[in-house]
Amino acid sequence: MSDSDRHRVIRELLKERPFASVRDLQKVLGVSAATVRRDIEKLHETGLARKVYGGISAAEGYAAGYASARPYNENRDIAVDAKQAIARVAENLVADGDSIIVHAGSTCYYLGIRLARRNLRIYTNSMPLASYLGEHGTCQLTVAGGELHREPGIIHSLQSSSPGFFASKFFLGTQGISNEGILESHPLLVKVIRDLSECADEIVVLADSRKFSLRPRHVVLPLPRISTLVTDEGISDKNAQMIESAGIRLMIARRAGDEA
Repeated sequence: MSDSDRHRVIRELLKERPFASVRDLQKVLGVSAATVRRDIEKLHETGLARKVYGGISAAEGYAAGYASARPYNENRDIAVDAKQAIARVAENLVADGDSIIVHAGSTCYYLGIRLARRNLRIYTNSMPLASYLGEHGTCQLTVAGGELHREPGIIHSLQSSSPGFFASKFFLGTQGISNEGILESHPLLVKVIRDLSECADEIVVLADSRKFSLRPRHVVLPLPRISTLVTDEGISDKNAQMIESAGIRLMIARRAGDEA
């Protein structure tokens, strides 16, 4: 397969999904990781796609139209290295004895795993995380009451707006980020996040850099409501400036092998 053929396949793949990892592309193209990385560099240089941490993302102009949320089981296998690096950095924001809220979502799940045996009070509405903490954790665990909403993958009671749990920090992911704020496509997530945001002193967003390319239709929280954002090295200078200009503490997660 020629260079141009591989580039065409990658561009077609990015019409179906907003992000593809190096490993994804190796499987699709049947080439080495080094060849994939050269293809990513070329597409990035020509503006046909965007190089991000661990792979490639659709160019911002195209990805802005991508609005539908992926199922949890599918999303958890995307950008895993970036999410785990973000969780590792976010863990350092938690002190022993803290009471925290950890929202549903794959990046928050990786954070919860790291906190499982810490001296903490954790509230979560994530069934996968609650199950893991119940079996493997020693932290004090409070699980949201109500029904399981498989899409968007949270436990929530439609009759209650407040969990009655107050935290020092609320950790959450997001489907997209823009200068308007953090974005979601599912109305229930909008309501749940807004309710939980009233129960914490600080809001910490965990989002890999591809989220800056996505534009779901609902603004959940404006940027000034966010205290800290943890992302990966794929964030562009433009987006980093947008975050810092909003008064948000920006933390960049690097792979373990890249840390000094």
